[in-house]
Amino acid sequence: MIIPTGLGFNKFIVIAIVIAILYFSREILVPIALAGLLSFVLAAFVKILQRWHFPRRLAVILTVLGALALTMCLTMMVMVQVNQLAKDLPGYQVRLSEKIHDLRDIVGPSGLLNAPFSFLKNLGKELETPDALQPAASASPLSRSESAKPIPVEVHQPAPGAPETLFALVQPLLSPLTMTLVVLIFVMFFLFQREDLRDRFIRVAGSGDIERTTLALDDAARRLARLLATQLILNAVFGLIIGVGLALIGVPSASLWGLFAMVLRFVPYIGAPLSAVLPLTLAAAVGPDWTMVLWTAALFVIVEPLMAQIIEPFAYGHSAGLSPVAIVISAAFWTWLWGPIGLLLSTPLTLCLVVLARHVDQLEFIDVMLGDQPALTPQQAAYQRMLTGDPIEAIEQARAFIKEGGNVLDYYEEILTGALKLAQADAEQSRLDDVRLENIFQTVSELVEDLAENSNEASGAKAKKSSGERKLVSLAKGFGKPVVCVPGLGRLDDCAVLVVADALRREGINARVTGAQTAIEKDEGSSICLCYVENVSKARLDYAVRKLSKKSPATRIVVCLLSETDSTDASSASQSERDRSHSLRGTIAALANRKICPSADTG
Repeated sequence: MIIPTGLGFNKFIVIAIVIAILYFSREILVPIALAGLLSFVLAAFVKILQRWHFPRRLAVILTVLGALALTMCLTMMVMVQVNQLAKDLPGYQVRLSEKIHDLRDIVGPSGLLNAPFSFLKNLGKELETPDALQPAASASPLSRSESAKPIPVEVHQPAPGAPETLFALVQPLLSPLTMTLVVLIFVMFFLFQREDLRDRFIRVAGSGDIERTTLALDDAARRLARLLATQLILNAVFGLIIGVGLALIGVPSASLWGLFAMVLRFVPYIGAPLSAVLPLTLAAAVGPDWTMVLWTAALFVIVEPLMAQIIEPFAYGHSAGLSPVAIVISAAFWTWLWGPIGLLLSTPLTLCLVVLARHVDQLEFIDVMLGDQPALTPQQAAYQRMLTGDPIEAIEQARAFIKEGGNVLDYYEEILTGALKLAQADAEQSRLDDVRLENIFQTVSELVEDLAENSNEASGAKAKKSSGERKLVSLAKGFGKPVVCVPGLGRLDDCAVLVVADALRREGINARVTGAQTAIEKDEGSSICLCYVENVSKARLDYAVRKLSKKSPATRIVVCLLSETDSTDASSASQSERDRSHSLRGTIAALANRKICPSADTG
């Protein structure tokens, strides 16, 4: 078994013990969990009544009584609808059977559906015939004559009295009523003692760090209250639309199915499809043809994607804090732990756990595994794609960055350069072999090529270029000969030179990539840009610049050191130092014979 980093064996044992306690104590913990979540929802109504100058105790009592009255009204509605549905069920069954027979007749005796049914029916007869005939064949005439005719025996139970009848009616309701009573008691207790419980939790969690504990509690309460309130409102709207739609279509007990859809939609992903099964079956039994079924299916097919894809993202705004994978895993875990109630409570309970993990260092792995925050920084993600030689994922990341409002130069400056720096840090510790270095080069090469061919900054970026970037374009105009971009020492410098050259082209500079000796011999460039992402000593750098200067005195040399930070004072720096840049925008400005303005160097 692989234990996550930071989760020692002792902590793993503690977590296993906690899960065991949750499982074996579910009879007690389930009502407490339900009451705790309900108290988050009802606390908002208590605060409203307190603002209207109601005493706290009276506000709590009125809120709980109002919730109880609403629950009783919905329960009575469900009971009435279920009783009516039970009375009409035999007629619905007959109509549904007739429709199935009509559908079989339409398909025909040799149709697609009739053949499998006939095969299974004949196969069942073949399997049953030997067993049915064996007793008759083995029985002799003498034994059949001697067999006595069985005497019928009837057992009559005495008529139940009034106490037995009352107990038979009340017995199925005892468990739900007991659960409801316990939950109500806990809700009232939590609402009455809310501040005191918070103070006690802070004392247990650690009174020495009150600020951090308070922040964790406020964050959990805010996220949980927002999640529950939003889910309740959206699911109620969904149930209302479904109920009204089914009533207009003509499906019986439309209000029951609307409430059913509202409750089931709390189940992640599969709740809404499940809520459509019974209305579709009833529509098939009630309608004279299949039109009502089609309208019912269209209602669910239209309303559910509209709620899930348009209304919910707008209502939730930012994510509640859980990844989609975490929602599925939590649903399976809590269902196994607490059954159907655990399925309904899975998302809120997991959200509380993730918020707690964000503020407790020992539980950080839970936030990493279940939270909605990216597990890797953009630079780390790009570097990982380079290591595996996956240019497709790297290109998708770059396009997503551009689509969100950046441009290619921003991506180069903020993400791709950072990824190359991470590669350089590993290379210095001899962690990168030739295969991985080649993977990095091939990925960067295909990434730059794809962005050069297919990116459209004017349509992809949501924001216009800053004033500093427009200055860079104006400074770069008027170049006659191209700028020759020359890589430094190693394979990572070969990656850097591709990035620098494409960045220069995007700013209006005619840049080419070639070797230093080729550029000197042909004398085809007005400037040479030496590109380094690997760390290079000052002596080696000065030697390379002097060597190029001696062979081509008229050529201006600009050094791009992407692995370093710019600490040179422009007022006291020499000319050679001012021709050394530590960013893409600084390199563009240096080639344009102008010190880059601070606003444009922020990237």
